Amino acid sequence: MLATLFLAFAAQAAAAAPPPPCAAAEYRQMDFWVGTWDLEFDNPDGSLGKAENVITADYGGCAIVERFRQLGGGPAGGDYLGTSTSIYDAQTKSWRQMWVDNGGSMFDLRGGPVIGQKHSFELVNIEPRGPKQATMRMIWEDVAKDSLTWRWQARQADGSWSDSWVLRYRRRK
Repeated sequence: MLATLFLAFAAQAAAAAPPPPCAAAEYRQMDFWVGTWDLEFDNPDGSLGKAENVITADYGGCAIVERFRQLGGGPAGGDYLGTSTSIYDAQTKSWRQMWVDNGGSMFDLRGGPVIGQKHSFELVNIEPRGPKQATMRMIWEDVAKDSLTWRWQARQADGSWSDSWVLRYRRRK
């Protein structure tokens, strides 16, 4: 009898437990990006550029953390290094990302999944930066299990977008 009472109490306590933070499906919308990736891109001189990007789900699955590295692509011939933290903001029902790098750049981006476009996910900077005060966005397209294409684009005067940098991702085996 005592064991039955204990089991009933334990079942009631478990049923009343709140869901863990960041358990909603929206927090999984960027999981396609999680992994260790080898990147290729075309340099302006036509040569092939390479980089790596390690994307992890951190802080109990509440944040997506990016660690980007391009050997020799940074200031004074050193490596170009950057990091971002992305989180789903339940209050605004959108994703937010803060990017910083060793070149002194920072971007505050917002967005999320898109429908009816060639790309499936986009983040747009909320404060134009740089000498031209350009509005920039990043988009993910052709997303598959082991590959995707990422585009960094600038908004043109006519409202269209043009590529500034296109990275071809391949998941590291």
